[in-house]
Amino acid sequence: MSTRAQQHVGTVLRRERLTPHLLRLVIGGEGLAGLVSTGLPDEWLGLVVPGQFQSRYYTVRSWDGTELVLDVVVHEVGLVTEWAQRADGVIGEQVTVTDPKGSVSIPDDAGWVVLVGDLTAMPAMARTAEHALAAGLPVSIHAEVPEKVPGYLPDGADVTWLPQPADHGSALADVVAGLAWPAGPGYFWMAGESAQMRAIRKHLMREVAMASDHYDVMGYWRGGQQRQPRAVDPGPIWRAGKAAGKSDDEIWADYDAARDAQETDR
Repeated sequence: MSTRAQQHVGTVLRRERLTPHLLRLVIGGEGLAGLVSTGLPDEWLGLVVPGQFQSRYYTVRSWDGTELVLDVVVHEVGLVTEWAQRADGVIGEQVTVTDPKGSVSIPDDAGWVVLVGDLTAMPAMARTAEHALAAGLPVSIHAEVPEKVPGYLPDGADVTWLPQPADHGSALADVVAGLAWPAGPGYFWMAGESAQMRAIRKHLMREVAMASDHYDVMGYWRGGQQRQPRAVDPGPIWRAGKAAGKSDDEIWADYDAARDAQETDR
């Protein structure tokens, strides 16, 4: 039987615009006292913002036991991005986060680390680079972003900034296909658009012949699908359900019914 992830309620302490496409949220409060890091540099957690009951997942940029830092890639529409960019601000509002999970495990015999990703991968690449550099490993990073993020990646890493294609897609598969791999065993990590990640896995297995425990390739988002505003706003349904004392499952049922009714009306 599956169990629901442990949830923790925090308060938004600060909001900072890092770039036009990247927004930082700093969350704290006594409700985060039970939040325990996995110790893995790519750890992520679920975030539920006010007026919603759906989680969105974000890499933990840092957690020092007092303040949790999440960096949000902003879009025109989306559950978190619309809330985070509200003109009247989000400082002082409460959010819910789940216990973090992670997957990065640099092999003991690795003599180098190569990280490749787009803007969504920046927090994980920054933390993984910090972890590897602290262990004395040389790190190279290839970052495909709309604009550079000064000071975001650690000193000591060899960073190549790559322009994001004009169609908002990704060319990272071509970048990896052209890499000159360091000698000896190492560790490769990559994250970004899912279709690109599938192509990279095939390349690593068939062309590079890299051992499967020496790389991690993660699909963070799907291309080819334009983001659309939600057909039914779950916020009012969530608030009404909570006010009526309904369970999450009952609120979900109400949301599904509202969506079905709208489809019928079309």
